[in-house]
Amino acid sequence: MALLQQCPVYKPTPLHEHAEIARHFGIDRLFIKDESHRMRLGSFKALGGAFAVAQMISDAAATSDLDSQAARRHADKMTFITASAGNHGLSVAAGARIFGAHAVIYLAAAVPEEFANRIRALEAKVVRISGSYEDSVAAAIDAANVNGWLLLADGSWEGYTERPALVMEGYTVLAEECRREFDKTGHWPTHVVLQAGVGGLAAAVAGHIRDYWSEQPEIFVVEPDAAPCLMMSVKNKQLTRVEGPESNMGRLDCKDASLIAFQSLRTEANEFLQVSDNGALAAVDMLARHNIHTTPSGAAPIAALENLSLPSESRCLIFVTEGPEAG
Repeated sequence: MALLQQCPVYKPTPLHEHAEIARHFGIDRLFIKDESHRMRLGSFKALGGAFAVAQMISDAAATSDLDSQAARRHADKMTFITASAGNHGLSVAAGARIFGAHAVIYLAAAVPEEFANRIRALEAKVVRISGSYEDSVAAAIDAANVNGWLLLADGSWEGYTERPALVMEGYTVLAEECRREFDKTGHWPTHVVLQAGVGGLAAAVAGHIRDYWSEQPEIFVVEPDAAPCLMMSVKNKQLTRVEGPESNMGRLDCKDASLIAFQSLRTEANEFLQVSDNGALAAVDMLARHNIHTTPSGAAPIAALENLSLPSESRCLIFVTEGPEAG
């Protein structure tokens, strides 16, 4: 957490208990970690890209003081490039601006222009790709190779794992924030529900829980029924690409799982669940009635709870991963 604490807008996000929603699901307690205002970027992904940028600058300059002249000299020579289906690109762009580097973000056609403008406001270059998210990833890889830029993807594959692991390390901060709160109260969750796209968040939080939490919950991983790439990969015991229609859970609508996430979650998760677009929309409405505003991606764990019959004594933790303005 020390590197992120050099970021002027870092602070822990709230962890609230919601008794009324818990009663709706017939469980004892429901804890909601609200990432909708994380570091002014509106998503948990603010932690990952920014942390990875900071760590790579620190490593290049051989100093943990990112305000030092040495760090700034190295950062000015570094250009980070990534493809983004949502908020990862915003985090990379913000980290590059804060710590003095440069960023190029590739966006697929489906990403709203409003989101592209938010990235441009952080002084990053935006490159639009006419195809899918997967096409934007391929284009970013090509551009990194041609220009000598630093590819900083949040997914991983054979031969490309070190930098995505840094992104995931950033995500563990929110799990550590939760651990500290539960350690104070003693009311540890019995169940944790984690949404997954390529799986970085789910794997990072599940790994932190297994390694550092004094009481161990059951862990459920939730994916759109249009893109259950982790579920199918675990079922087939190898990375498996899935095909399906576009989902309204845009940040979760990933057809290829991250290699690191797959390797981790196949042992650390207890169960994989699927939710529908209609279920996710209903979950958005439910949370809004309780003044929690998010997207179908952010509400996916609530949709999953509608399909689970947990014991009445259950204490459940979910993450509202992004605000309603997420791209």
